[in-house]
Amino acid sequence: MSKVATRFAPSPTGPLHIGGVRTALFNWLYSKNQNGKFYLRVEDTDKERSKNEYKDQIIKSLKWIGINYDGEEYIQSEKVDYHIKIVNELLKNGYAYKCYCSNEEIEEQKKRARQKKIPYIYDRKWRDRKGSDAPKDIRPVIRFKSKIEGSSILKDLVQGDVEIENNTIEDFIILRNDGTPTYNLSASVDDHQMNISHIIRGDDHKINTFKQLQIYQAMKWELPSFAHIPLIHTVEGKKLSKRDQASTLDDYSKIGIMPDALRNYLLRLGWSYKDKEIFTLEESIKFFNLEGIGKSPSKLDMSRILSMNEHYIKNINENDLFIQLTEYCKLYKSEIQSDKKDKIKKSLTFLKNKAKTLEDIFNNGQYIIRDEVNFNKDDLNLIDNKAKKVISDFNDQFEKIELPSREILEQIVNEIIKSHETNFKGVGQPLRIALTGSRFGPGIYDIILSLGKEEVKKRLSAKIA
Repeated sequence: MSKVATRFAPSPTGPLHIGGVRTALFNWLYSKNQNGKFYLRVEDTDKERSKNEYKDQIIKSLKWIGINYDGEEYIQSEKVDYHIKIVNELLKNGYAYKCYCSNEEIEEQKKRARQKKIPYIYDRKWRDRKGSDAPKDIRPVIRFKSKIEGSSILKDLVQGDVEIENNTIEDFIILRNDGTPTYNLSASVDDHQMNISHIIRGDDHKINTFKQLQIYQAMKWELPSFAHIPLIHTVEGKKLSKRDQASTLDDYSKIGIMPDALRNYLLRLGWSYKDKEIFTLEESIKFFNLEGIGKSPSKLDMSRILSMNEHYIKNINENDLFIQLTEYCKLYKSEIQSDKKDKIKKSLTFLKNKAKTLEDIFNNGQYIIRDEVNFNKDDLNLIDNKAKKVISDFNDQFEKIELPSREILEQIVNEIIKSHETNFKGVGQPLRIALTGSRFGPGIYDIILSLGKEEVKKRLSAKIA
């Protein structure tokens, strides 16, 4: 197994979770760093809960953040016959057995374990019994014959050596009584079939790894390498789940977080390289390694995501920013009309000022995007007679200008400040409200120059009336 091959294996039973995205990212980066292959395996054997819409969402999410997998997606449910063939081989070679315990018996064992406050482990009742003892009215499950004596050591590429007593691993079910294989069996067979060299996944899978290693050993397959990465926690320190707010990529996309920024944030969430914070895609691939992954859980920090996104907004090429903004508006807001696109594009330099998200840029540009000014009621109350006179005097001076420029606008504003015995706010605020509907927003000179002479005159005249 010389060629590096990794995989991401989500279940399409819900939207792709942010923790899953980071796992996919680490697998993808490692395979790219090693000039290997990265595969997507859709583990859809839970027929009740698996849905095509979730599979499509998983594929779309990976594509959005820039993770491309090799070949077609591997669909687990299409391989079930081969999984069952392996179960029968394990049964034939003495590594598995038929268990005829009824549901009632298993529940009774679990109840006794709860009463004693100890973890439930199946009592191996049918491990060494003859088939002739089997009851006729119970369809058996197939259990793997786990090792009873000694201990096993997992040489984990992140956690180091992890040792476990073999008798703590129960004889786990590999085939249910309805004839369907279980997760640990199917995952082991698929990983072997796909020639996966490195299995990189959350450290909540450690116990599964010990079970899967025994299946590999029983089948005399070459063992892959394992790396268990710590989970992502909420700010409160709890394990992040699909029910948490902002747990899927759609949650971030909707508020205008850009894929490169989120990818950079997830890369740094539990991984480090020297003291570097910002990574281009090429740098992410070049520097990624398993040694840089920490052993402690990471906390998802929304303020850090917004800060990272703000950095990308400030530093991205403005043509690229404009493309992402128009796509964002099309998906989540209202599509920017053709005649407004040029004005928005030329105004990005100041519309992106202090913007943490694409939504902020959209909000900052509302006065350009909308033909009608939507006035904030409280701000509108600030347009008293004094403010109206300021607007009127400015408009009179503005009409005499042939070609507005920042220098000329500054002159007019300074003259009005002087004649009205006020300050910059006393002139800028009424003008900003008249032109945009709000006292908050871009600088007044930027607003005037971005709207153009005719639109400014139209809006100021309407407000004076």
